[in-house]
Amino acid sequence: MIRSMSLVSLAALALVGCGPSEPAQPPSEAPVNPPATSPGPMPTPAQANVLTSEGFGPLRIGMTLAEVNAALGPDSDPGSVGGAEPAQCDQFRPERAPEGMLVMIEQGVLTRISLIRDSTVKTDRGLGLGDTAATVKTAYGAQATVTPHKYSAAPSEYITVWTRGGAATYVTDAAARGIVYEVGQEGTVQAIHAGGPSIQYVEGCS
Repeated sequence: MIRSMSLVSLAALALVGCGPSEPAQPPSEAPVNPPATSPGPMPTPAQANVLTSEGFGPLRIGMTLAEVNAALGPDSDPGSVGGAEPAQCDQFRPERAPEGMLVMIEQGVLTRISLIRDSTVKTDRGLGLGDTAATVKTAYGAQATVTPHKYSAAPSEYITVWTRGGAATYVTDAAARGIVYEVGQEGTVQAIHAGGPSIQYVEGCS
């Protein structure tokens, strides 16, 4: 009895082993995600609190007086005289402008922004009042043009950098833009003027 059962079991196993095998199912393909790509450098946000040859914060060279007033307020000291002929050229600090910042309005248009006295505003090169002439020259290299100061002997001087236009000895193109660092007797920056051709003025509006 035991022998017959063994033979039957073996036969059944043989039939199973010889039966057709089911075709192997291909493994399910997981969705392939494309390789992550770098989004590239993010755009640099506008620097609102630095002075450039084009302006400062909401101020842009070429604005009208009305636009300057809307951006930073009217003259903080309307009783002062900013120019011999204010209708032609005037300088003042708008009410909401940083201390030591003056705007120049010529014939109703913003042409220059100046940093004077104890201003802590910096230019887009990180330069400000009190920096040495050597530091300014190093920052700009061959872009900088050095000229003698009109009223004071060396080391007083003007360091001028034109960022747009400015090829002529004396620039008159209203579209030109630049920055002038005025260096005093201590060899440090005493004033900074940014904007159009009026940055070349050495005495207020002239």
